Formats: sequence, structure tokens, C-alpha cells
Amino acid sequence: MNRNDIEPRIRESFDRQRLLQTLGARLGRVADGEVEILLAASPQISQQHGFVHAGALAAIADSACGYACLTRMPEDSGVLSVEFKINMLAPALGREFIAKARVIRAGRTISVATADVHAIDDAGASKCVALMQATMMRVEDSPTIRA
Repeated sequence: MNRNDIEPRIRESFDRQRLLQTLGARLGRVADGEVEILLAASPQISQQHGFVHAGALAAIADSACGYACLTRMPEDSGVLSVEFKINMLAPALGREFIAKARVIRAGRTISVATADVHAIDDAGASKCVALMQATMMRVEDSPTIRA
């Protein structure tokens, strides 16, 4: 696959992510084996104590891991999450959150990625609030799976 085609391919797929659109997430940096997804804090994604909900952070971390793995897959492939574990390290307080994912191992069928989720405060300071490790499975392009 031509590595120059990675970013447009990932961006087109991201634009079809309805959950991430609902959350207000945005695609940031895309590179070979690395993807960043950004999420602004809002009352709509908070939990009962006012922190951003762990589910919202897990969604951006999972998607960032999946897209990082997709950058290493053939053009006619997609990826599906097989398993992930997330550790919440601190309350999710900040104006924005960035999930930074990178591929640890890209196999023919199974790939592993990790993501750090950082909270950015009003002063621009960054604090890691969550860590994810995810396993992704390559799937072939088909009528039900679109890369």
C-alpha cells in the first residue's frame, strides 16, 4: 500500500463514525502506525460527578487504536476490536482530551496497539488520565464491512 494514501483513507472512515460524531470527537494527527483523536469536554459527555465519562474516553482510545492498526493494513481491509483494557488513572477533568495511539505489533490478522488519553486544562497543561491496550482483528472488505 502507498503510505501517502493512509491519511485520506483514515479520515474518510472516521467521517462515517456516527458514535464519535455524536460525542463531538475530531480526528487529529494520522501517521504510519499512529493516530490521535481529540474530544472537547462538554456536559453531554459527563458523568454524575462532572468528570468526562469513562465510556467517552474508552471510545476515543479504542477508535484511535483501531485506526492506528488500520494504517498498517492492506487497502481492502478493515479492523474490528477483539479486546481492550483501559486503566483510568485520574478523574477526567480538562477542556479537551487527546487519545494518542500507536501500534505495538501489526500482524497479518491480529494487531496490538496502545493509547494514552491526556486531559488538557485551560492553561494548556497535559495530564495522562487513562491508558488502553487493545487487540484488533483484520477483516476483509465485504458488503457488511467497509474499510
